[in-house]
Amino acid sequence: MTRTLLVGLFLVSACGRSGNGGASRDTLTERQRDSILAKSSIPGASAVGRALKAADSTNARIRGTDSVSP
Repeated sequence: MTRTLLVGLFLVSACGRSGNGGASRDTLTERQRDSILAKSSIPGASAVGRALKAADSTNARIRGTDSVSP
């Protein structure tokens, strides 16, 4: 029952899209959208900013330990 409902909702949402064949694609990356959101005054937006900083920190740590010393 739940699967049928989900498939039905997916089909309805897919049919409701504009008929321009996807020509109006979003030009911002997910990172750019998240960064804009983090700077907004929406409740909880600061948590997005903290998550971005944590991800940057983790990526920097991974890059720092990725190289193997001879």
